[in-house]
Amino acid sequence: MNTVLLNAASLAELAVPRAAPFLSLYQRTHRSRPDNQQDPIRFRNLIKELQASLASAYTSAESRALLQPFTDLADNFEFWNHTLDGLAVFRADNLFRVVLLHHTVDDLAIVADSFHVKPLRRYLQSAERYQVLQLSRGKFRLFEGDRDHLAEIEVAAGVPRTLTEALGEELTDAHHTVASYGGTGASSGAMHHGHGGARDEVDIDAERFFRVVDRGVFEHHSKVSGLPLILAALPEHHALFRRVSHNRFLLKSGLTANTEALALNALRDEAWKVFEPQHREARLALADSFHAAMARGLGSDNPADVAVASAQGRVAILLIDAEQTIPGKLDTATGRISPADLVHPAVDDLLDDLGELVERMGGTVQVVPSQQMPGERGVAAIYRH
Repeated sequence: MNTVLLNAASLAELAVPRAAPFLSLYQRTHRSRPDNQQDPIRFRNLIKELQASLASAYTSAESRALLQPFTDLADNFEFWNHTLDGLAVFRADNLFRVVLLHHTVDDLAIVADSFHVKPLRRYLQSAERYQVLQLSRGKFRLFEGDRDHLAEIEVAAGVPRTLTEALGEELTDAHHTVASYGGTGASSGAMHHGHGGARDEVDIDAERFFRVVDRGVFEHHSKVSGLPLILAALPEHHALFRRVSHNRFLLKSGLTANTEALALNALRDEAWKVFEPQHREARLALADSFHAAMARGLGSDNPADVAVASAQGRVAILLIDAEQTIPGKLDTATGRISPADLVHPAVDDLLDDLGELVERMGGTVQVVPSQQMPGERGVAAIYRH
């Protein structure tokens, strides 16, 4: 079993051409007992739905071979004790992927001629997502969330998480001396002798550590995800980190208190208070840009026109209504729209296809709530030319 977290790379893997059929299973899961005790039972019920779909076109032996990894997963007691908030499982020729999700999804089981990735793609394209860098003088943690959810994410391999990991033997003697007198935190009560020399060297270590953190978070997380970054740190650490940071995704405002003792839900609420005003300002500016582009003939909210422009690679920015679905299949070569597959209408969502095509053509896609859309037709596109 290959278990991965949702990111652009894991989503791109699912787009690689393979032989049909494509099995997609989504399920809401739970992190702890007793809620998670029903998860394996619901998973087996979804397997039965896949089996019923396969029965119409495949032999019993073929169906068993395709479903065997699902059955093995259902019996994996250890797996079901370590799930998150949602689960997506994909099966095709020579592929079985289990994607752990930090957000909830609706239960769904589909057999079709392509993977059903709309829930994943829409989450990655959501304009309401952000990351939080919780930073102190000696360590950091990274979180990702939105209005309703926040979860700690695993720091990329090779990125030091503590000052000791980052500097090791390069730590100054002064840092060890200060630490031996009770730590380096702002409220640690550490004893400092002399006229600030030892403390100055400790601050030099902190600056070096912050540079390592900034570089690692930017290269392995911010640049990969493209998400706004909220700094959660004491005021003096804000000043130092912002002075050395080169992360263009770092928001101007942050959390300027000790957040390490906050429960996850409380941290989410505080982060949203910081993110929401800046997010709203950015959305209003984008809506203004769209209306200005429309006035110059360089924008449209007509799905048919946007589809043709997307196929031609002319769409620079595409806004998609998070609450809308437009049934239809998109010919990615011409932009022509044809009726949806009545057997699998959830797969054939024109908005999902448009988002995938615009991204493939180098455009930017953002899925936004209905009330933030500059129109009511499900899409709003700004053209390059």
